[in-house]
Amino acid sequence: MAIRTTGNPEEVAGADAIVLPGVGAFAACRSALYAIPGLVDAMSDCVKRRAAPFLGVCVGMQLLATRSLEFVETPGLDWIPGDVRRLASSDPLRKVPHMGWNTLDGQLTAPLFTNLNAGSHMYFTHSFAFDADDPEDVAAWTDHGGPIIAAVVRDNIAGVQFHPEKSQAPGQVLLRNFLEWRP
Repeated sequence: MAIRTTGNPEEVAGADAIVLPGVGAFAACRSALYAIPGLVDAMSDCVKRRAAPFLGVCVGMQLLATRSLEFVETPGLDWIPGDVRRLASSDPLRKVPHMGWNTLDGQLTAPLFTNLNAGSHMYFTHSFAFDADDPEDVAAWTDHGGPIIAAVVRDNIAGVQFHPEKSQAPGQVLLRNFLEWRP
C-alpha cells in the first residue's frame, strides 16, 4: 500500500484507506475540508460506499460527530452520531486542555487495539471531546477528571482522540493495526 498525503479528491476517492488528521479548532478543520471542491464527497464515497477503512485522529475523530459545540455550533460529517463538547473535569487538579500521557481503558476488543492492553499509554492534547450517542460506538475510554471517549469504531470507521503518531511504541502498534485492518 502506497501512503500519500493528498487533498486531491480523485486520489481520495480511489484510496484503499484514509487517515484524517486534525489539529486546531473543529470549525476551521471542517472549513478547510469543504474549501476543496469535491473532497468531502470523495471521502464519503470512498468510506461510505466502498467501505474503505477510515481513521480520524484528534479533530479528525471529532469531525465524525453530528456536530461540534466548540465556540459556535458547527455540523460535522455525522458518520458516528454524537456531539463534541468542551472537557469538564470534576477534579480541579486536572487542567484543560488535557495534555500528556494517559491510559486507555475498556476491553479494547476492536481490531485497532490488537496487541494493546487496557492501560496502554497514549499521548493526548485536546480541550474538546466526542460524546457518542451510542455506547456501542465507543471502543476505548480514558480518564481526566472524569471519563473521556478515547476511541470510537463503527463498521469501517474509527477515530482516536489521542495522537498515535506521538505515542511511541503503542501508537505504532495502533497505526500498523489500522494499515492491516480489513473491516
